Amino acid sequence: MAARRSRPDAPGITVTSKGIVIREAHFPGRAPIEAYGNGGFRFADMSHRGSLMCLPSGIHGWEPADPLVLTVADFDRLLSEADKVELLLVGMGRDLRPLPVALRAALKAAGIASEPMSTGAAVRTYNVLLAEERAVAAALIAVD
Repeated sequence: MAARRSRPDAPGITVTSKGIVIREAHFPGRAPIEAYGNGGFRFADMSHRGSLMCLPSGIHGWEPADPLVLTVADFDRLLSEADKVELLLVGMGRDLRPLPVALRAALKAAGIASEPMSTGAAVRTYNVLLAEERAVAAALIAVD
């Protein structure tokens, strides 16, 4: 049996005698976002570089194909959990941009209201709604 050693400095990476195994970034629970910036986020005493999608199933690493032009496909994971989400907060980065019409329509068809805002505002609002145990999700684009 191959020896396994997790890398605490790099969640999702396990070193084995056969090499490095990289798993999809996923925290299997709901947690407030403790900090953001420098290209990532801190939550549950962990850090993650890159964007996040916070869903009822947990916090997932999320990399939209183009953060400036979000598509319905970027939200497939969210749409698979649509029955557990009433509101989606979309942290668009430093600046507020509207969501594309097709994405808004797909979310509305799934029964999900959406609110685009800066990532900082989305983090703060998500934390409040999470504490209130609301059916909220967040898609957060990392900022430097």
